[in-house]
Amino acid sequence: MASNIAFSQSLANYNISLTTIWNTTDHSSLPSNAHWSPLAGATHKNLNDILVFGATAPMTNGIKDIAETGNTTNFNNEINDIITAGNADQYLQQGFSPFAGNNSNATINNVTVSENFPLITLVSMVAPSPDWFIAVNNLDLRSGNDPDFNGWEKTFTIDVFAYDAGTDDGTDYGSGNSASSPRQPISMITGFPINGNKMGTITFTLNTSTLSTNQIDTLENIKLYPNPTNGQISISNIKNNELNAIEIFNVLGRLVKERSIKSGFTKVTMDLTSLNKGIYLVQIKAIDGASKTQKLVIK
Repeated sequence: MASNIAFSQSLANYNISLTTIWNTTDHSSLPSNAHWSPLAGATHKNLNDILVFGATAPMTNGIKDIAETGNTTNFNNEINDIITAGNADQYLQQGFSPFAGNNSNATINNVTVSENFPLITLVSMVAPSPDWFIAVNNLDLRSGNDPDFNGWEKTFTIDVFAYDAGTDDGTDYGSGNSASSPRQPISMITGFPINGNKMGTITFTLNTSTLSTNQIDTLENIKLYPNPTNGQISISNIKNNELNAIEIFNVLGRLVKERSIKSGFTKVTMDLTSLNKGIYLVQIKAIDGASKTQKLVIK
């Protein structure tokens, strides 16, 4: 069965840029090989779907792996499980540039967020360290206060802090492995060597927002089938809406396929057999700015 996202709700598109701040002026010490693991996370539906401050990591090994080694494999798999369960809609990941060095930047452009999944969580390892990471957790991108932006937060910047995952008892950047048994609650690092100081700033730049309440109602009769699919899909437009594009995004939010549409069509087919098996988002765009986004499973 097709899973629809934001059929009658609004969407917003953001650029996300995190700039790290790690120096001996603000922090007690600095390792010579300072670097950051990829910035990874997801947009999701409920508070604490991914990370709970003050509690042990709710998932199996995803947060632990990132905090201890920077490896995102288990975290990615766990996010995909949350997506399958309907509680998240996209996995996000971007490396820092430069990779090595205490001050770096990671930017994820054109992240489309729906009203159904307005929360965002992002994490990255403070490396090297026993089990420390920076995080933006459960950040709600909907303010609900500004009708000019359909309830979405306008461009803003917030500070980012470091946390102890509670999985290793080390107390300094170069501490040897010493697994915590049992795991301790995830907590902000207020003591040596970070001293509770911020480790970076993150800016969310609002590119566009789309009010869908009435506009998307005009797209309700557009159908995508079959879903799941082996790679061939059809999109029917029995109401002859004036559309201009169909875009396919993977779970990382990257555009992997697009097709321009001439007005007046009643049906179009697309060959997606070149794409890997998995979950995708299909965004159907109308000339008047309305859009409809639907989850697609390629099996």
